[in-house]
Amino acid sequence: RHFWGWLNAVFNKVDYERIQAVGPDRAASEWLLRCGALVRYQGFEKWQQDYNGLPTGPLGKYKIEAINATDSCIMYRGFDYLDGLEHVTEIKLQKCIYIQDECLQRLSETKNLQKSLLQLKIISCGNVTDKGIIALHKLKNLEYLYLSDLPGIRQKETTVRVLQQALPNLELELDLE
Repeated sequence: RHFWGWLNAVFNKVDYERIQAVGPDRAASEWLLRCGALVRYQGFEKWQQDYNGLPTGPLGKYKIEAINATDSCIMYRGFDYLDGLEHVTEIKLQKCIYIQDECLQRLSETKNLQKSLLQLKIISCGNVTDKGIIALHKLKNLEYLYLSDLPGIRQKETTVRVLQQALPNLELELDLE
């Protein structure tokens, strides 16, 4: 167990020189795929899942539009990779054992995501509580939020009320029984 925690920490270590060298979208793609997530680029329908098959081309040609982190080992430590992403409209966090409240808080404080993120799904992330969900109120352009199988959500009505007051145009879908 200790080995896997160490390995995940290595996968999630941010390489700022790499971000400078290849741009934020390429560096984030490499991080996400290394951790087992998928990315989809603007103008493409196919999800990129093979690290060795990442497309090449001029710097900045491929912009991440969607992230599917199902069963991935992404954790707070790697979230600096998200800072430079300007075109991400949807994120799915499903069965992410390292996602916790601090991750959602960090996500919601990422300036570019505050502008671009429209859809967020959080499913079966056992370390997420009301505090993390409430932190999402800073995602001012969020149009759709799906929450399912989150046992850490203990005050559903209060959490929903706070989110709906902060984000009146938000469509909130819950499956939290």
